[in-house]
Amino acid sequence: MTNAAIYFHPDGYDTTGERLMGRHAAGESFLRGFIRNADVDRLVLFNGTDKPASELEPLVRRIEAPTMPMAWIDRRQFSALRDPGCLYVPSPNIGPEAWARQPFDSRRYSLCGVTHTTATHRVMDILHDLIVGPIEPWDALICTSRAVRASVETQFEAVHDHLARRLGATRRPQPQLATIPLGVNVADFAPSGDHRAAWRQRLDIPPDAVVALYLGRLNPIAKMNPATMAITLEAAAQETGQSIYWVVAGWAGSDAETEQFHEQTRAFCPSIQYRAVDGRPADTRFSLWSVADLFISFSDNIQETFGLTPAEAMAAGLPCVVSDWDGYRDTVRDGVDGFRIATYAPRPGLGQDLAFHYARNWVTYDQYLAAAAQMTAVDLPSAKAAVVALITNPDLRRRMGAAAQERARSVFDWSTVVPQYQALWSELTARRAAALADPQRRFVDYPNPRRLDPFTLFAGYPTAPLTPESVVWLAPGMTWEAVVGRLTPSLASYARWAMPVSAEIKQTFDYMAAGGRMRVADITASFPQGRQGVIERSLLRLMKFGILELGPTAPVADIP
Repeated sequence: MTNAAIYFHPDGYDTTGERLMGRHAAGESFLRGFIRNADVDRLVLFNGTDKPASELEPLVRRIEAPTMPMAWIDRRQFSALRDPGCLYVPSPNIGPEAWARQPFDSRRYSLCGVTHTTATHRVMDILHDLIVGPIEPWDALICTSRAVRASVETQFEAVHDHLARRLGATRRPQPQLATIPLGVNVADFAPSGDHRAAWRQRLDIPPDAVVALYLGRLNPIAKMNPATMAITLEAAAQETGQSIYWVVAGWAGSDAETEQFHEQTRAFCPSIQYRAVDGRPADTRFSLWSVADLFISFSDNIQETFGLTPAEAMAAGLPCVVSDWDGYRDTVRDGVDGFRIATYAPRPGLGQDLAFHYARNWVTYDQYLAAAAQMTAVDLPSAKAAVVALITNPDLRRRMGAAAQERARSVFDWSTVVPQYQALWSELTARRAAALADPQRRFVDYPNPRRLDPFTLFAGYPTAPLTPESVVWLAPGMTWEAVVGRLTPSLASYARWAMPVSAEIKQTFDYMAAGGRMRVADITASFPQGRQGVIERSLLRLMKFGILELGPTAPVADIP
């Protein structure tokens, strides 16, 4: 099946940082699942950093030691992407990569991104740029749920409508959209009697107690408001008279914020046996599921797009009580794997003031999220009924937990999801091959209008440009030793990355020493075509430091 180079930057895969985010856990899970399940002959990684690959490989091996050869592509080696033929970026931000591909013929390889949150201005701008940038039909954006795909399509449609009204645009380019869920490595979450006993002993929970579990980032603004879960569990405890234990495993931005979250949540469920756990350590994230009898999570936040923890809970064999919200809707089957609780939000058109305040920076992103979330309601009576049904009926818990685990294995395990990625990449390869064979399609290298060549954008700044017809010569008495002396000090060494190498400078000197007065075009012609522009502009550096002199030029015009 089709392979792809995986864009690798530690920030997309490392789960050991203090600020563990969903995208880190998703990236780690994807890479582990890809290494375990991809039908490829080698693991190809595109180095998205300025570090040598040798410094990045330990992280890859810590996540999952590859059983196939590992190949690295340097971030400057775009031509190397022709094989495998696709670059997978673990975010929706494939627009910059499309512009980077543009000068080398966009038909060389495909681009594939994936959605995480789509609520920030940055991601909204990214989606806009996917329409106006050089995205091709052989590029794709993976949407992790039907809900986020509908959101992306709404954004694309708004951009197309604006371009049609403003510019009369009739073409409607955009990447292919594919709905593929985030995956889990189901075996990593297998329930364990030993883990269950150890955690219950550690948390002082009786062996026969009913335990609900929430695991995730503790942020009532950017993730979910825990009050709705607390109110539901408290109501269920009051109705049944049973003692309910609730393990809340997570992490906030700081220890103080974490404690504040737990304190405020406890206030809504005074009779619940509340247990707080730091959910970041890897052994906790994979073993803690065994402590529980059911999983609860009432997402109510527009930052969410898929929601990985319900799929992880299902992999652990837990019945789920979750809100009927975005990607949760694609995960839990109501009445089969658990219960999905109805949610309600304002009708479209009633939030334009929220969008405007956020657009003008009158409110922060968190304030924008909080306002939208506070206007989202969960059907609490139905939530209570679902929890009551599960805590009073062990057979129902077992039946739903078994169904959930089977669904996790058949739908969300990476062994099922990775082939969907590869099938998509195969489709993109076929589209690209058709474009290469189409005589009507010509490669046109056009510049990014928002990142113009500075000597084009600021062409009006100098008196005149140096041209191929300009005539230059060595300054009287100039020797190679003098050239080295002039170019070695730090004031002459800035931006050496953009300059010719020493051998090219020496070649230029020798050529001019033998030729006397010379046209710029004649000097550059002695170099390979791909280096001629670099040599031409470098002549100005030699003029700057008195090594070359320029022939007669037009006089400086007076200010009108």
